Amino acid sequence: MEYVGGLTVAPVDYQRQVFDYVRHPDQDAAKDAASPARHPVVVVGAGPVGLALAIDLAQQRIPVVLLDNDDRLSTGSRAICFAKRTLEIFDRLGCGDRMVVKGVSWKLGRVFFKDEQVYEFDLQPEPGHERPAFINLQQYYVEGFLAERAAALPLIDIRWRSKVKAIAQFDEHAVLTIETPEGDYRIAADHVAACDGSRSTLRQLVGQEAQGRTFKDRFLIADVKMKLDRPAERWFWFDPAFHPNQSVLLHMQPDNVWRIDFQLGWDADPEEEKKPENIIPRVQALLANSAMKDAPFELEWASVYTFSCLRMARFRHGRVLFAGDSAHGVSPFGARGANSGVQDAENLAWKLVAVLRGHASDSLIDSYADEREAAADENILNSTRATDFITPKSEVSRLFRDAVLQLAKTQPFARTLVNSGRLSVPATLHASPLNTADVQGDGFEGRMVPGAVAADAPLASRVRVGEPGWLLRAVGTGNFAALVFGDGAAADRSASAVAEGASAADVQVAVFQVPLDDAHALATQRYDAQAGTVYLLRPDQHVCARWRQPDARAIRAALDRALARG
Repeated sequence: MEYVGGLTVAPVDYQRQVFDYVRHPDQDAAKDAASPARHPVVVVGAGPVGLALAIDLAQQRIPVVLLDNDDRLSTGSRAICFAKRTLEIFDRLGCGDRMVVKGVSWKLGRVFFKDEQVYEFDLQPEPGHERPAFINLQQYYVEGFLAERAAALPLIDIRWRSKVKAIAQFDEHAVLTIETPEGDYRIAADHVAACDGSRSTLRQLVGQEAQGRTFKDRFLIADVKMKLDRPAERWFWFDPAFHPNQSVLLHMQPDNVWRIDFQLGWDADPEEEKKPENIIPRVQALLANSAMKDAPFELEWASVYTFSCLRMARFRHGRVLFAGDSAHGVSPFGARGANSGVQDAENLAWKLVAVLRGHASDSLIDSYADEREAAADENILNSTRATDFITPKSEVSRLFRDAVLQLAKTQPFARTLVNSGRLSVPATLHASPLNTADVQGDGFEGRMVPGAVAADAPLASRVRVGEPGWLLRAVGTGNFAALVFGDGAAADRSASAVAEGASAADVQVAVFQVPLDDAHALATQRYDAQAGTVYLLRPDQHVCARWRQPDARAIRAALDRALARG
C-alpha cells in the first residue's frame, strides 16, 4: 500500500500509467478568434521541473497551462537521488511527506579502492533537521506524485500529447503553435517556461544550444530487483576486482530495486552493453564480491549514457525562461541534475508571481537567469572535477588518483581530494543583486549569509502530536518571511520595524518570532541570533538581508532590493 495525504491507498503502476489526451476549448476558440487564447504562464514539459513549477505557481493563485508531448511518465529509474533541499521544496508543494515515506533515506557514503574501504562520509552529521540528507526514489514515482498533486489543483490545466512545434515572440507575450492528435492550434502566453529536458524543442525553436564539454566515457545503468543484504548507503568502488580498471556505484531504491552504474569505457557499444546476456555477468560478479553469489535477481531496466557538462549562455530569451535540463546538464555523479532543476523552478516561480501581480517589474525575471546561471556554473564545476577524477584521461592522472585513494585510508587530508561526486547542495547566491549587504559592525558569524538557503531547525510549536514543529515548514508560505529572535523589548522593536517597513514597501511579510530559550537553541545557534536579530527570507527561503536591530527604512530598502525595484 502507498501513503497519500495520511491515508493508505492501492499503489499505482506509474510505469504503465497512460494519461488521456483531452480536447481543450482553446482548440475551438483558436479557429474563430482573431487572436489565440492568452494565458499568464505556459509551462512546457511535465517532468519533475515543469510539474514543480506549475504546482508552485498554482498554489500562489497563478493559472498555468502545462504542456507535454507524451502521455506517460519517464521510463526507468533515471534521477533517483533527491537532496534535503529538494525535499524541503516538495514539502512546500504538498508532497514531501509522500516522497520521504516511499523513498529510501540515507546520509552515509562509502568509498572503496579495489576491494578495500578507504573512507566513509556523513552528509548530515548534525542533528535537528526534519528531512534526511537524501532519499533514493525512482524518477517515475517523483513524477507520479507531482502529477497527482498537480491534477488536484484547479488552476493547473495539464494537456497531454501536446507538442510545441513553433513559437513567435512579441514585446509582451509569445504565441505557441501546438501539435495534437486532432491537429494544430495556437495559444498565447505572457511567459513561457521551457522545462522540456536535455533535448529541448523550445531551445531549438529559439535558435539556441547548450555549450560545454562531453566526456569520452560511457556508463551502464542497471536497475536490478533483488534482496541484497546491504544498508541504505551510497557505495562507490574504484577499480574493484569484480569490474577491474573501471568504477561502480551502488544505490538502494524502493521495492527491492538496486541501481548499479558500471563504467564501460569509450569504446563500449551501447546497444550490446544493454543486452541482458552482457549485464547479468556484471551483476553476478558484484554479488560474488558480496558473498551473495547465488542471490536471485531480475533486470528491471537498463540504459547506457555518455555524460556532458554544458549549459545555455543565457537562461532567458525574451518571454521564454529555460529551467532544468533544457538549460543545463551535468554528469549524474553528485545528483546535481534534477535537484538543481527543482531549485530553478522554485527560483523562477516566486519571481513570476511578483511580476504578474504587479509587485515587481520585468527586470526581476532577469535575476532568475543571473542567479541560476551562477548555480549551474557551480554544479558544472563540481561535476567536471568529479568526472575527471572518476575517469582519468591519462596515465599520470590515473597514478595520481590511485595514490590519493591509497593515502585516504590513513590520511584525512587525502580524503578531501577523493571525488566520487560532490553531492548536491543548494547554491549560495553570494553575488545576487537582490541581496542586501550586512550593516558594518553587526558582526554575524556562521553560514547564514545573504544568499544562503535558510537552515532548518526544530521549533517548540507542534505540527503533529508529540513531534516538534520545523522552521522551514513554518515559513513555507510562498511569501517573504522575517525571523525575529527574542521575546523582549528588542524583539518587539524589530517586529514593529518589519511590519512598518513591509507596509511602506507594500509587500506581505510573514513574521515569525523565535524565542531565545533552550527549546530553540539550535535555531539561535544556526542564525547566530541575539535579542532583536532579524533575518529576511525571500519566498524561496534564501536569506536576502539580516540585521541585529533594523529600522523600518532598512526593511523597506531590503524588500525593494529583493524585488529588483530600481
